[in-house]
Amino acid sequence: MRKAFNGVMRVVSTLIGVLMVCMGSIWILQGLNVAFLQSFMAGDPQWALYGAILALFGIGQVVWSNTRVR
Repeated sequence: MRKAFNGVMRVVSTLIGVLMVCMGSIWILQGLNVAFLQSFMAGDPQWALYGAILALFGIGQVVWSNTRVR
């Protein structure tokens, strides 16, 4: 049972990390005024910075969830 739980939680943790990277990428594009220009975040470099930080945390989440001891 414990092995199944660890496998499921590893997948969930990886998906959360991937979603963080995707959302951070969208924020970066909006902050740099490249895509999704109808948003209040468009053209604001502050959101590009927030997006980069979120994407880095997402990458860390994916790496951590797939390299930890089983």
